[in-house]
Amino acid sequence: MSLSDWSIANPESAALRSEPLRKLVEWLDVGQANIHSVLVARHGRLLFEHYRAGEDECWGEPLGNVAHGPDSKHDLRSVTKSVISLLLGVALDRKLIRDIDESVINWFPQYSDLRTPEKERITLRHLLTMSAGLEWNENVPFSDPKNSAMRMLSSADRCRYVLEQPVVAPGGQVWNYNSGSSLLLEAVIADAAGGALDDVAREFLLEPLGITDFEWTRDLKSGILEWGGLRLRSRDLAKVGQLVLNGGNWNGRQIVSRKWVEESTAAHIGPAHLTYFYGYQWWLGRSLVEGREAPWVCATGHGGQRIFAVPSLDLVAVMTAGLYADPIGGLLPLIIFNRYVLGAVVSED
Repeated sequence: MSLSDWSIANPESAALRSEPLRKLVEWLDVGQANIHSVLVARHGRLLFEHYRAGEDECWGEPLGNVAHGPDSKHDLRSVTKSVISLLLGVALDRKLIRDIDESVINWFPQYSDLRTPEKERITLRHLLTMSAGLEWNENVPFSDPKNSAMRMLSSADRCRYVLEQPVVAPGGQVWNYNSGSSLLLEAVIADAAGGALDDVAREFLLEPLGITDFEWTRDLKSGILEWGGLRLRSRDLAKVGQLVLNGGNWNGRQIVSRKWVEESTAAHIGPAHLTYFYGYQWWLGRSLVEGREAPWVCATGHGGQRIFAVPSLDLVAVMTAGLYADPIGGLLPLIIFNRYVLGAVVSED
């Protein structure tokens, strides 16, 4: 087994009980939920791996019923945002970007006509924390013509569309989910590194993690990489979570600085309507394990894609799903995580 592979062991070897995980499989069988994979790793070993067949898509294009397995790549959707945060950290480590308090508009000289004093004050930090203060609405379904992300995707120049939105709040003050912010970060990283984003991702992050089998979906008309279009195997998705637990280190190699991992997964702002916090393109929450609070870091993607990393338990859980049209589908991964994954944890005190 190469250093890029997972070490596989039984749950009990790392203080997980098999019974709750077996009950998870039974529960999924009864409910017939369109969950495609659930993986759990602890102490750096892969302890549980379950795949299920189900209807799936590739960036909105139906794939039919897919027999998912260890070699199946899956849409990550907005989990891609958390990957982008890691890539930005590598760019900072390599001094390709000076710091995250640089003005965003300075990276887009081609849009000098959009420069205003208000927009000059929007920084990379504001993009990372979804607090740029631009007018934006992703609180309606993707099918709604008012959805800003879908309007961005259909525009002739996506970056220009984001930057031309009016400023409605000072940067850093109001959290508002904005996929356009992530799109701008992607463009900045590619510009700073001097290459296409998928090539940058391969060099900066994926190949150092031993990930060679990946895709990044492109728009069929323009050939532009989709902002949430990264596709990975579930095992490789778990490596991203383990990298966070390890402070940016994978098998002895420091891929991204510990300082950046700690800073980007710390709470920086709080959505007014949620009990979660937000870091730099990462969600932060907490659960109870045997009556004790267990804070976690989460990468979240539409349709039920998740990476949960729990530092206090040295645990990673990954889920992929095809719940793209399910209005409550976002709750199912959290239920699985709280009830069955954390329910399997045995205290090591």
